[in-house]
Amino acid sequence: NFSFGDYFKKEAIEYAWDLLTNVFQLDPDRLWITIYEDDDEADAIWREIPNVDPNKIQRLGAKDNFWSMGDTGPCGPCSEIHYDHGPEYGSDPNGPAGETDRYVEIWNLVFMQYNRDSEGTLTPLPKPSIDTGMGLERIAAILQGVYSNYDTDVFQSIIQQTARWANTKYNQDDETDIALRVIADHARSVTFLVADGIMPSNEGRGYVLRRIARRAIRYGVRIGLKEAFLYKAAAVVIEQFSSLFPDLHERKDFILEVIKGEEERFSETLEKGLQILEDAFEQSESVLSGDIAFQLHDTFGFPLDLTRLIASERGFSVDEVGFQERMKKQKEAGRANWKGSGQQRLSQDVQERAKRYRTVFCGYDSLSGQSRILSLLNEAQTPVERLKKGEKGALLTYKTPFYSEGGGQIGDKGQLQTATGSALVTDTQRPVGELTYHYITVSSGELSLESEVDLSVDEQHRYNTRRNHTATHLLHAALRNHLGTHVTQKGSLVTPNRLRFDFAHHKPVSQNELIDIQKEVQEEIFKNRSLDTSLCSQEEAKAKGALALFGEKYGDEVRVIQIGDYSTELCGGTHVERTGEIGVFHILSESGIAAGVRRIEALTGQEAIAYLQRRESQYKQASLQLRVQNDDLDGAIDKLLKEKRDLDREIRTLQRKIAQAKSGDLTAKAKEINGIKVLAAEFEGDPKMLRSEADRLRSALGSAIIVLGSRKKGVQLIVAVTKDLTPKIHAGKLIKDIAAVVDGRGGGRPDMAQAGGKNPDALPEALEKAYELAGNIFP
Repeated sequence: NFSFGDYFKKEAIEYAWDLLTNVFQLDPDRLWITIYEDDDEADAIWREIPNVDPNKIQRLGAKDNFWSMGDTGPCGPCSEIHYDHGPEYGSDPNGPAGETDRYVEIWNLVFMQYNRDSEGTLTPLPKPSIDTGMGLERIAAILQGVYSNYDTDVFQSIIQQTARWANTKYNQDDETDIALRVIADHARSVTFLVADGIMPSNEGRGYVLRRIARRAIRYGVRIGLKEAFLYKAAAVVIEQFSSLFPDLHERKDFILEVIKGEEERFSETLEKGLQILEDAFEQSESVLSGDIAFQLHDTFGFPLDLTRLIASERGFSVDEVGFQERMKKQKEAGRANWKGSGQQRLSQDVQERAKRYRTVFCGYDSLSGQSRILSLLNEAQTPVERLKKGEKGALLTYKTPFYSEGGGQIGDKGQLQTATGSALVTDTQRPVGELTYHYITVSSGELSLESEVDLSVDEQHRYNTRRNHTATHLLHAALRNHLGTHVTQKGSLVTPNRLRFDFAHHKPVSQNELIDIQKEVQEEIFKNRSLDTSLCSQEEAKAKGALALFGEKYGDEVRVIQIGDYSTELCGGTHVERTGEIGVFHILSESGIAAGVRRIEALTGQEAIAYLQRRESQYKQASLQLRVQNDDLDGAIDKLLKEKRDLDREIRTLQRKIAQAKSGDLTAKAKEINGIKVLAAEFEGDPKMLRSEADRLRSALGSAIIVLGSRKKGVQLIVAVTKDLTPKIHAGKLIKDIAAVVDGRGGGRPDMAQAGGKNPDALPEALEKAYELAGNIFP
């Protein structure tokens, strides 16, 4: 609670004591008071409070009992209330001054009494104030008769359930307890984050969610949870909190699906990443290299803090400077490959003009206009007085009807005309600030500074582009209607030929969903709704329900595009006047481009019609080739595929028999080493059959280690271990030593591992190495 000049020390102290002892009914004998060492006023007030033991009032220094917001500004003494949990948590009877775990602070009263200047002088504030803070979870623990927050009912339901899944118990082992607490805490966090519409990603809020989830997953692996479990823990959280947060129950299926999907994605790389770490620990002394940390982050999805945690458990530190250098290089490379908005190699002239000028865009209502040439740049972006026929460069005007690339929409094309020459506009960009540059090729005469210029946008280019842009708004709304309001735009590309729309979603969109989404967009087009465009403040836009992109920067005044009551978004792009102008909308593809991000590509207008006509022609041609009616084409294709599968199966059977005949009876070549069957042999068949042959031999031998190698395409190796032997031998570790002989590397699970190599001639030596290694493992 805060008080600004209303009440001060006496009332704040009385309120705190009243709530703790009369409302919460805490035993006054268990409460200790600390005050600032020079605060005689607070000391006197506390001594007047009934039931306060004066022997339990302690004076402490500024480190513990003086608050400030910085080196200068408001500050003042504090008075804290501590709870004595009893001698079972520490033998020191001398109160909080001893700094033992026995005494836990539950209340802090900050008396903002002074202003401190740069010289350190304290001046009394004209209206002294109060800042009261109480530990909610600490009070809950005390009222429930437990010591730790994690022992309260809020956490215990999750902890006990997780312990059952892991076939372990809470309060028996410190490391297990830590893991259970982390899982319980993180399960709550990820549940509420996903419920709020945040999706796992590699940036911003989504990356925070991913880090929390993956840290919890790793702790689960430590206590033996091999199957996906975090989404089950989230279900416990939902059950526990739904009465207070109904949205959790309403979005339960979605929340669990997102969390389970993130678990499954991480589990695919977790084992490989952990194996890389193990190898690195074996080859390092005390510091894990930044290169390894970066590889784990970039390839296997290990957040740096997870790598740091695992390293610390093994007594290693992480070269974080090296990691950050690799991250920096990656970002620089990404920027170098990004076309961006013309900001690369900007001349000083452009930078200076950006401080003084802005180009006025007049192209919403007209595709032509007149202005004056303010700046000319040659192809090297150097300022020039004129550009002649055949030369390329960039031109800046005071105003323009040309739309500059932005918001996913590409820049306009068109023509320029002056009294002395003309030029083709090949692109329009805004390289810095609010300057719009037209990238041109002079087609006749010459262009010179300060000339009057007529600007004409390519009409067809603009119309096709705006059809696609408006279609992205309709698509966005349809996606949210069918998939859920968690769908948010993650990027777009709008060209005259097609549109691309990236959006947050945790799984592939089914074919039936795509059909329904496409149908809804087409229906909105046929309704021929008019678009309403308005300029307003951000607050007014929010009141209209306008969707905005998180992380995007918007000015004080924003442009709102409304399509009836169907779609309302902030957008600076160009759009059709009525949805009917779009004509036809057709989805080409749906795919995943990153974890939790999907992409739809689509066509509109004439491009969509031309595509559908081509498809119809291909459909008819296929029917002719298969000699069936159009309506029977699906059945004919199914019949062909079945015949092909049958033939492929026969071919594989024959190939296996031929390979087995060439290789001989491999089971007879198995050796018994100290009671364990070991078979290491060259396989003469197709390398693709190595796995199935290893499975067959493993089944035939019952209990054995199988090592097969092929020289058909370089060197291919496989190691298979029967389940009864995996506690003693790990196929993934065994194959590393064998693969090294043929200049290769590989890895895998405890029961099956694969590797490739570069030295086929060394295969016999590698197979012999397998027998040697087996002898060392089973002496």
